[in-house]
Amino acid sequence: MGIKGRFFLAALLGAAVFLAASPCTYAQFKEEAFTQSYNDDPAADKDSIDTMFSFKEFFGGLAHKNELKIGTMFAGSTLLVGSSQIYNRQYWKLPIVYGGIAAGAGAGIYYRSLYNSGGLEKNKQISNWCFAGAGLVWWASLMDGVVSYRPNEFPQPGRATLYSILLPGLGQVYNGEYWKIPIYWGGMIGSLHFYNLNRVNYLRFQRIYREATDTENAYTGPISAETALYYRNVYRRYRDYSIAALIGFYLLQVIDANVFAFMHDFEVSDDISMSLSPTVLTPDSSYAWAPSQPAGIGMKLGFTF
Repeated sequence: MGIKGRFFLAALLGAAVFLAASPCTYAQFKEEAFTQSYNDDPAADKDSIDTMFSFKEFFGGLAHKNELKIGTMFAGSTLLVGSSQIYNRQYWKLPIVYGGIAAGAGAGIYYRSLYNSGGLEKNKQISNWCFAGAGLVWWASLMDGVVSYRPNEFPQPGRATLYSILLPGLGQVYNGEYWKIPIYWGGMIGSLHFYNLNRVNYLRFQRIYREATDTENAYTGPISAETALYYRNVYRRYRDYSIAALIGFYLLQVIDANVFAFMHDFEVSDDISMSLSPTVLTPDSSYAWAPSQPAGIGMKLGFTF
């Protein structure tokens, strides 16, 4: 008998043994195993993203007709400035928020108009700082809304996530994982450093390449056009890698804050053991699969961890 024939015979015998043993074989998985929810954290339930954003829910929350999820409140506040203060019933903060944004934006527009009409370079710088101030007030209104959000259960994955979005590393502070802050900040600062370095070199070789290929002016530099083109492309690629690394570190710390806030109450006991004991397998309608057949004898294997 050849190898294929022996393999076929072995497979046939195995199938016969399985069919012979099947009358005494029963599944030990209850129906609840397929429908049970293992997340009993009410704060996590409140952060559900089944509905990303609902205008009806958002405006109902501003009218205090229903509770808002922290993510819904934050998303609405990014566009409708001051809505988080309205939801948190901190109306006294609204004049500060609106006044700060209006003052910064108005001053920025005024000084920019002076610069555009032939003013000094100083006016342009003042305008930029005014616009930056208005943006800072907007950012502060978002942060204030997240900090003041109620209820204030701990941990709240949504709060940890928004903390990290608004200020990298703050979500790790919220989770009590301070040792991660130097890692993420070091990665982002390093990425910014290499971005600036590669950008400077990219602009340098781009300028040299343009000068070397300018047909109207004679170029006498030591670097050829081919060499300048090569290094321009290299440093442009490294610059793009630095941007990707910066974005990667930023997103990683946001994901880290969310995941470890979810896992905050997850406990793993030091008692890890295994037990093996005989058992009687009886038909039970509450099992996921239990045909109407006589009871069988088997072994029960249990793990404790």
